Amino acid sequence: MIELNQVSYSYGGDALLSDISLKLAPGSFHFLTGPSGAGKSTLLKLCYMELMATQGQVTLFGRAAQDIGRDGVAVVRRRVGIVHQDCKFLDHLTLLENVSLPLTVSGQSTEANMAELRELLGWVGLAGKVRALPPELSGGERQRAALARAVIMSPDVILADEPTGNLDWEMSLRLLTLLVELNRMGKAILVATHDLNLIRQAKSQVAARVLRIKDRRLQLAGADL
Repeated sequence: MIELNQVSYSYGGDALLSDISLKLAPGSFHFLTGPSGAGKSTLLKLCYMELMATQGQVTLFGRAAQDIGRDGVAVVRRRVGIVHQDCKFLDHLTLLENVSLPLTVSGQSTEANMAELRELLGWVGLAGKVRALPPELSGGERQRAALARAVIMSPDVILADEPTGNLDWEMSLRLLTLLVELNRMGKAILVATHDLNLIRQAKSQVAARVLRIKDRRLQLAGADL
């Protein structure tokens, strides 16, 4: 669904990533690790076209990134759910309204999708928070709300950038369980994280490949994880 073939990315003349090849197939689960500043977030941004490769080719759902126009980018991004560590919400909107924003932007009615919205919020454990404003939510609740918002359009791929970075261990495991469930539904999952304990826990639940960015290149992580 998303494939990077010998991709490099440079900024200001400095190479941040070099010769990266990666394929996110349906039902695959990948972890991406490496030290801060290694380029994990940059790689994810290449996967959803926030950044464009300096060299090599990025293919999204059968189309080369350079051939996708502005309208095409919007269509592609509906098939990619993104969860950031620092999830942004509109503080004057309720949790339900924030989660339903992708529907609103795409021209769909929130009311027509209310049953699905409530089911989704129940799935992430937020059924009792539908009218809460973002400042009233804990860090874990905000992150689960961000996951709900990322999947409301039924994307094929979920990209999560340090989704448990601000969470305690119990809440990290809860979020991991949700990601594993999504993977079992056939979603491709790519999680960028520095939390090796989380990766070890995940490997007992799902057949995940663990990749590491080192010296600007992508490699399979060793069995020491």
